[in-house]
Amino acid sequence: MSVKDVLMRYATPLTTWLFLVSLVSGVALFFGVGNQYFREMHEILSMLLIVPFVLHVWRNWRTLVGYFRRSAMWVSTVVCLAAAGAFAYGGAGASSGGNPRMAAFGALNNASISALAALARTDEATVAERLKAIGVEVRSAEDTVAGLAKASGHDSFDLLGAALTSASAAAQPAP
Repeated sequence: MSVKDVLMRYATPLTTWLFLVSLVSGVALFFGVGNQYFREMHEILSMLLIVPFVLHVWRNWRTLVGYFRRSAMWVSTVVCLAAAGAFAYGGAGASSGGNPRMAAFGALNNASISALAALARTDEATVAERLKAIGVEVRSAEDTVAGLAKASGHDSFDLLGAALTSASAAAQPAP
């Protein structure tokens, strides 16, 4: 059996099941249920869905072309493109919304050592010591996480983790 035969045999079943996974995870994400479980699954498997979709279209090309002889295909095409365009246009002008975690990370990434100390309920010297323990040199209380990460070659998340987590909290197991 050739590679082409295998791909053609599995194009429709893979399209079906990956679509159903994408459907379920997309609905869960829409309603905010289990984002931590579904976000990455939805994004990656939806990208993977492209391959069997293309194979499915290739396999069923004549039938698909036949649909374009009917008005239902043209009406559906116009409706879907109009809806996509409306959402894209609405999203292009939106300045609010987005992922609140990324907004918080952006604020923390631009925070100074003195601001992190206030968040960690400690002093600047303690935060500087925590960062020094992972090999980051703090020269001023006004140094930012982004600046320190760039200068040290460390990831900003690592710096934030070290700065905001006390040694005793890091040593304790999670409940």
